[in-house]
Amino acid sequence: MRTRDWDPGPFARIAAAGVAVACADYRLSGEAHFPAPVDDLRAALRWLGLRAAELDLDMERTVVWGESAGGHLASLLALTQHTGPAPVAAVIWYGPADLTTARGPYDPRLSTTPEALLLGGAPAARPDRAREASPLAHAHPGAPAFLLVHGEEDSMVACSHSRDLAARLDELSAPVHLRTVPGADHGWHGLPSATVEDVFEQSLRFTRRRTRRGASDR
Repeated sequence: MRTRDWDPGPFARIAAAGVAVACADYRLSGEAHFPAPVDDLRAALRWLGLRAAELDLDMERTVVWGESAGGHLASLLALTQHTGPAPVAAVIWYGPADLTTARGPYDPRLSTTPEALLLGGAPAARPDRAREASPLAHAHPGAPAFLLVHGEEDSMVACSHSRDLAARLDELSAPVHLRTVPGADHGWHGLPSATVEDVFEQSLRFTRRRTRRGASDR
């Protein structure tokens, strides 16, 4: 991840822009299978909601932001039902959106991929669970606003994931903006530092707009 060595780091930059930051941990596939990671993130949101007054948080203006596997989970968190606070927007960098279909290097028949480890078996052998774990399958007209950013040369998560999710959300008249980045591989490898900064600043502007009171969907 190209932002890892920034000083100040990404979280500090977001906080300096006036947005409270919470970085939630979750169980990995070696500890528990899907839907455990999403359950953990929902629990984190509920925890924050219970302590909103103490921490001076407005949970009605929550934006989820994630990259790669974190982007996949953030998408699911934004698109699925909540018993507590629901995100109003999502920033997703190169996140998988569809675990049911072969895309780029990903083969749903294999049992050794990160996606298979997450599901507890080859996605093709567990089609119902693969669909349940696919943000694309959960797109709906009332979805929160999405900013999807993906490298066009991504060799780990094909850019078609974000393209297809954006197209589906747009088809449903849900607010979505897609930016594909020429020359970018996974983790923004291959990009000049100035372009990585620009992607981050666009994501931060999107986040700040969505955390303002009275922000519109478009």
